Amino acid sequence: MAAASGSGAPSAVEALRLRRILCSRLYLDDIPSSKAPVVYSPAYDISFNGIEKQHPFDSAKWGRVRSFLEDAELLQSDRIFEPLEASEDDLLVVHSESYLNSLKSSEKVARIVEVPAVALLPNLLVQQKLLYPFRKQVGGSVLSAKLAIERGWAINIGGGFHHCSAEEGGGFCAYADISLCIHFAFIRLNISRVMIIDLDAHQGNGHEKDFGSDGRVYILDMYNSGIYPFDHVAKKYIDQKVELDSGTKTEDYLENLDKALKVAKGRFKPQLIVYNAGTDILDGDPLGRLKVTPEGVAIRDEKVFGFAKDQNIPLLMLTSGGYTKSSARVIADSIINLSKKNLIDTGEKSPWIVAESYPGQVSGM
Repeated sequence: MAAASGSGAPSAVEALRLRRILCSRLYLDDIPSSKAPVVYSPAYDISFNGIEKQHPFDSAKWGRVRSFLEDAELLQSDRIFEPLEASEDDLLVVHSESYLNSLKSSEKVARIVEVPAVALLPNLLVQQKLLYPFRKQVGGSVLSAKLAIERGWAINIGGGFHHCSAEEGGGFCAYADISLCIHFAFIRLNISRVMIIDLDAHQGNGHEKDFGSDGRVYILDMYNSGIYPFDHVAKKYIDQKVELDSGTKTEDYLENLDKALKVAKGRFKPQLIVYNAGTDILDGDPLGRLKVTPEGVAIRDEKVFGFAKDQNIPLLMLTSGGYTKSSARVIADSIINLSKKNLIDTGEKSPWIVAESYPGQVSGM
């Protein structure tokens, strides 16, 4: 929430967080200009002997997005950044040891991912088949912030686990990648103002709890108020709340977004935008319960990228939720559309930010 933040000497907890961030390897040393600021790993996809099919989320969505982009000749695999897995030390930047230890219980993980059968499996298997892909996506979100600052924009074809906070997972979100990437950016990229634009159909209660009293973060959250998570405590921390009704159609959705972006522009001047671009707003999504067309999703993304580009603000996009088989196709088509509209450039140079002038540039990082 954008309000006055505390000052004074750092506490022992803050000092330890600083050390962990500075020692992390998630900001890759080698950032070749020949690669586009798009992050993905084949390890993102979850294959768990069919158990993953017990949840409506398409756990192969991320790989299919990458394949569609390659088929469209927009982006070949050798021009995509592969992130490192977030280590325990990386995760402890936000999460407590007690929370991470709780994930050593398969029953706990089963509740978070909403698949009861996971509770019956050895935790070693759960770590390898389920939590490891999530940790790779966390690494992707953290890296994407660095790429966005350097190139003007970045897309992690994954991440967006907006229901997870420092102490609590839920809604298929085991790690707080949004909170983590922002805390890394504060230190490693030397920025102090971040805007979260959360347009997943569900309320982003995880990051809202994590930044509830942090004046460096402004949260715009537009979501269906009639579905999970019904987190009334977290709602108090939203700087700009837009609650939609189930069944909201494309025209009304986009009109609400236009109004929200106009208000946000006048209220807060960020140095980085974290865009949580869930596709569960699609008509037919069983969990999102909105009625936005695929074309509406593409226009939505155009509006957010245009909002950032017009103000010369670096933006990173996370793909977040989406529970229809068409979700991967819609994400890929939207990214292709962004390229056609010159809102992203998958060539060697970004059209947005001049390298010498991006906000918060730190030499050697």
